[in-house]
Amino acid sequence: MSLSLPAGAALGPGRRALMPALALLAVAAAVATLVALSTGSVALPLDRTLSHLAQAVGLPGTPLPARDVAVLTTLRLPRVLLAAAVGVTLAVAGASLQAIFRNPLADPGLVGVSSGAACAGSATMILGVSGLGLAATGLSLAALLPAMAFLGALVATLLILGLARSDGRCSATGMLLAGIAVNALGATGIGLCSYLGDDQALRQMTFWMMGGFGGAAWGQIGPALVLMAGATAALMANARRLDLYALGERDAFLLGLDPHRFATRTVLLVALGVGAAVAVSGLIGFVGLVVPHMVRLWLGPVHRRLLPAVALAGATLLILADTAARSIAAPAEVPVGLLLGAVGAPVFLWLLRSRAGRAIL
Repeated sequence: MSLSLPAGAALGPGRRALMPALALLAVAAAVATLVALSTGSVALPLDRTLSHLAQAVGLPGTPLPARDVAVLTTLRLPRVLLAAAVGVTLAVAGASLQAIFRNPLADPGLVGVSSGAACAGSATMILGVSGLGLAATGLSLAALLPAMAFLGALVATLLILGLARSDGRCSATGMLLAGIAVNALGATGIGLCSYLGDDQALRQMTFWMMGGFGGAAWGQIGPALVLMAGATAALMANARRLDLYALGERDAFLLGLDPHRFATRTVLLVALGVGAAVAVSGLIGFVGLVVPHMVRLWLGPVHRRLLPAVALAGATLLILADTAARSIAAPAEVPVGLLLGAVGAPVFLWLLRSRAGRAIL
């Protein structure tokens, strides 16, 4: 059987508005990137930054002084790139999970991925390299933390799949309930780490869990960027199958899709992407929840149109949030996770009080 939708199933609200919407979002992402590259404790005027970037790609322009080039390439570029990648990953993962659970209020945190990564990362900071028996490897805590956080996300995902499996199949409801249980276990582990840690480790753990991109460096974000890019690309390639799955498991099966295998594969891809994101940025909420919901209200539910717009919107949101976080109290930085929580919660409550929001409750 071919994976094809019935005639008219791909139609939905906002079809004609897709290309202008994508163009608008792309321009917004580009503007946010330029503003982020120019803003910080070391001011880089926007016109000079544009001139330097033009010169770097072979167009007429004037290079920046050596100090400003170092700030731009060593500090700003990896940070902006990481913020964009995390925004894309969390937003696309959120939209995919909302399709799998058929609930626009679903969030990557519900499947236990973020909790597992945070628990493993917290344990790593409390125990240290020597406490984990890895002193002989010569690894630093900064190098070990992303690997352990990703391992925690993977273990949490495998545990969820094992708990949700029944008669050789995993249902979306089973995965959701198992995710709630694993989230509770992760929260218990984080609380235990907080109780056992000394003041220095506890402070480090607390700031990491608040979320942010202050530690972005080319040597540390490379593996995470590869994992996030691979998982996000695979999720976006599933857009047509997500539309089939949204028809219901019976109809999707009749159209050639194995719904249980597809749901399991999607959750694994979400775990891969979100686990890598949490490993390098800490816990950042509301992106996977609010961004897909707002874009869906704008462009409709068809995932072939929804996912590209969600990716651009997620990248733009986190780039702007990170720029605001390091500008509000400069030279100090406000954790991005706290800033998004302060802004995202009221926005989401407003969405729920709107007509469209009340319709899904």
